[in-house]
Amino acid sequence: MVVIALLTIDIHIPHAQSLKDKRMVLRRLKDRLRSKFNVSVSEVDHQDLWQRSQMSVVTVGSDNEYVRQTLALALEEVERSAPECVVQGNIEIV
Repeated sequence: MVVIALLTIDIHIPHAQSLKDKRMVLRRLKDRLRSKFNVSVSEVDHQDLWQRSQMSVVTVGSDNEYVRQTLALALEEVERSAPECVVQGNIEIV
């Protein structure tokens, strides 16, 4: 059985003064998540706004609890890596 898990993260970056500032923060987060958790990460909304972003993180596995735990740890990593940003996340099993 294949289990697909999706983490949607809403991020507010209060110190970003340009799209370049925002992209630097997001690139750092995406690189960290990809290397640490072996997940797919993409910005999916608010690409044209300086201080707001929505990212999706996806993982696939055979165990429901394992994929849920992986994404919960990924959300904790985002909160730890960017404490200056307001982060809200939602995990769904597809």
